[in-house]
Amino acid sequence: MKISIKLVLLLLLPVFCPAQNSAVTITAAMFNKPLDNAYLAPLDGWIFKRGSDTAWAAKDINTSGWKKLRPADLSAKYADKNGKVDGWFRIKIKLDKTLTGQQLGLRWISWAASDIYIDGNHILSYGNTGQNGKPYAENVVFPNYWPRNINLKTGVEYTIAVHFVDYLGPFLPRQLKSETLPPNVMLNLAGPKCFTLLTDTTDKGRFFSTIWASVCAILSLLFWLLSIQNPAEKELRLIAACSTFYALSTYFSIHINMVGTSFIDYGLESTSIYLLTQLILISMPIIVANILKRTLSRKFKIFLVAVGVYSLINCVLPDAAFIPLAAADFFLVIVCIYYIASSWRKTRGAQWCIVAGLLSSVVFVIASQLAFFLNRGGRPPEYTYYLQTGFLLSFPLSMLVYVAMRFKEIIKEVRQNAEQVVQLSEEKNQEALNRQKFLEEEVNRQTTEIRTTLANLRATQTQLIQAEKMASLGELTAGIAHEIQNPLNFVNNFSEVNTELLAELKQEISAKNYEEVSAIANDLIGNEKKINLHGKRADAIVKGMLQHSQSGSGRKEPTDINSLADEYLRLSYHGLRSKDKSFNAEMVTHFDEKLALANVIPQDIGRVMLNLFNNAFYAVNQKQKTAGVAYKPEISVTTFLKNGQVLIEVKDNGVGIPDAIKEKIMQPFFTTKPTGEGTGLGLSLTYDMVVKGHGGSIQVSSVEGEGSEFIVSLPVN
Repeated sequence: MKISIKLVLLLLLPVFCPAQNSAVTITAAMFNKPLDNAYLAPLDGWIFKRGSDTAWAAKDINTSGWKKLRPADLSAKYADKNGKVDGWFRIKIKLDKTLTGQQLGLRWISWAASDIYIDGNHILSYGNTGQNGKPYAENVVFPNYWPRNINLKTGVEYTIAVHFVDYLGPFLPRQLKSETLPPNVMLNLAGPKCFTLLTDTTDKGRFFSTIWASVCAILSLLFWLLSIQNPAEKELRLIAACSTFYALSTYFSIHINMVGTSFIDYGLESTSIYLLTQLILISMPIIVANILKRTLSRKFKIFLVAVGVYSLINCVLPDAAFIPLAAADFFLVIVCIYYIASSWRKTRGAQWCIVAGLLSSVVFVIASQLAFFLNRGGRPPEYTYYLQTGFLLSFPLSMLVYVAMRFKEIIKEVRQNAEQVVQLSEEKNQEALNRQKFLEEEVNRQTTEIRTTLANLRATQTQLIQAEKMASLGELTAGIAHEIQNPLNFVNNFSEVNTELLAELKQEISAKNYEEVSAIANDLIGNEKKINLHGKRADAIVKGMLQHSQSGSGRKEPTDINSLADEYLRLSYHGLRSKDKSFNAEMVTHFDEKLALANVIPQDIGRVMLNLFNNAFYAVNQKQKTAGVAYKPEISVTTFLKNGQVLIEVKDNGVGIPDAIKEKIMQPFFTTKPTGEGTGLGLSLTYDMVVKGHGGSIQVSSVEGEGSEFIVSLPVN
């Protein structure tokens, strides 16, 4: 595809060769045919100078310092450190009498911006060179493809001056944009039919290109739908992919030729066309081999991958690199023809469609290239559009016919298989009846065994759940005892102090030392207040624990999650401390003070938190036994509101959870604790309470050796 684009550009854009600086005489014989839109053959005499002085557009200036250079020979070596080329081209021309009465047209084909002058008079601009105070803008080539009429007299010498501004392109290799599309001021014999012919050619090209792209797009959509509905048919996916390559390549061909194209758009689209064409050529032998039931050898698969990789690399390689790629593409076509020829006698039914489509594509491409070759001097005849249509649509349409016929064959095969199944069913019906009684007896026996096993499992599960509840109750009781013990100690201590103070009070009364009596009385009053305060504290703890730890009604009610989390965190910690006095851990809380009340069952969510806190303290305790004195156990609890959900985040820096068991931790009876220290039901019950009981979720993230994080999400309402 890329080779053909360059050939077309070479035909359309003459390359100017260096010549004398005198006026070049132009005759009618120098134009190609047909005269309705004939363009001028290459001219000599171009000179070049760097700079942006608009005075160089004048007809008579000193050009002694100018360099002979063709516009097409301008290269990246003329760019400055910013990648910019700014200069002027000049040439002198004179029209021969043979051009008397002929209307001349002028056009510029390049991405470089330019201002064109004749005898110092500005004729037209392409893009924006920045001379008018506006920012630089490259030329958008295809809208300016048509020539613009200019009035030149025969026998008169004219000076054509071009102010030329270009930049290095962003693609590799870093070349001037004008090197990709060599610049040229092109003179045309723009006859009265010129614009009509160009309009007709453009309209026909757009019409046929639209048909090609539409047909390929519809076929691609159809094949993908069929492949989705029939995933077992691998051939459908290959056909759908190939038709998609056809559709995209034709779409990019329309876009690149029918609308104004910038350098980047042209580079990306032409590269896309080139790569899609390579994918089409690579997919063809794969499709043919699959349909003709041929096996692709390992070496040929490697070759296909190599062609694909080389195609990608070739996007930035010089033109000489196209030669081995063209040979590889030709080899792919030969392989397809070889598969067809070697499978000719074995080809049946729908397979002939692919054979006919591929051979038709080869015939049409040869015919269309021959037509272009025979009409190199002028506009290709209209029938070349039909040849290109045959070339582009033969293979996609043949795939459509193949799919249709293949489905017909599949339906026939299904019917035949169904008949065979019915026949086999009748033959084995009697055997099945004979075995039915035996199977029924076996099923009854196994059903009885399964029922017995299930009953035993349910009993065991009930016992384990009860054991888990008792274990949680034991830890909860230990925490409650510790919480109540503190205020009770205060009550006992102040009571003893008051007894001593009362004895002193009697002595001071006997001694009639009333000032000391008053001071002791004040101390008694203060101690009584503290006794009352800590008594109420113990009462609040008992009432809170009764509210959150007893079975309750099991109904949802607005609950302060922060308070619930704080209470159960302390209970869990004190429960572990009651078993191991040497254990210590830092507890960090980040409670959202604006957290809304959540509509939950407090007893269930309390058990959820207790399980998570117990596991977290257990994890940091285990790590503390081996980590050494530098390790500081830490448990953090965070609550916040997000997307209408109350989130409770429990994080520890303990031993973490190995990746191998992350999927199992929520399963019933799974535990990593030693025998007798856990039932494996804690997280299972937690999951049921959160997900099934409250419509929430539990997320787990853990790194082995670094810690774990559990996030419980509960709906507010």
